[in-house]
Amino acid sequence: MIRFIQPEQTLPLRSLVLRSGLSEDQCIFDHDLLPTTFHMGYFDDSDRLVCVLTCMKENHGKLPKAGYRLRGMATHPDHLRRGYAGDLLRAAELHLKTQLQVDYLWFNARSVAFPFYEKLGFEFMSDEFDIPGIGPHKEMFKLL
Repeated sequence: MIRFIQPEQTLPLRSLVLRSGLSEDQCIFDHDLLPTTFHMGYFDDSDRLVCVLTCMKENHGKLPKAGYRLRGMATHPDHLRRGYAGDLLRAAELHLKTQLQVDYLWFNARSVAFPFYEKLGFEFMSDEFDIPGIGPHKEMFKLL
């Protein structure tokens, strides 16, 4: 089941999956508490939160109109390749398009996730670059 969640609910998965076990207080994003930011989670049949994402209002200079940025998308390692992340991302896209009238979603994608995002219709808009301590990324986007 997909639900909107509170920012603090994203932190355990952000820490585990995206920040190599860094303390949860170091996994908070500047925009987490802004009223324009929302967080969504996928709960399994046992009501465990197994996948999270955050969307924050942030335009990208290469793209026109109103945009949002995806941050902190993470799936628990025990729940990979079950379709949860794709379902969660499609739910966020639907909310952005129908409820918030957003024109596009963009983000910095880790190289290991390129095929996942490409399957969901996202396109590259930068060359590969390194985020120190995290690894290689490319900017990606999708018009909604």
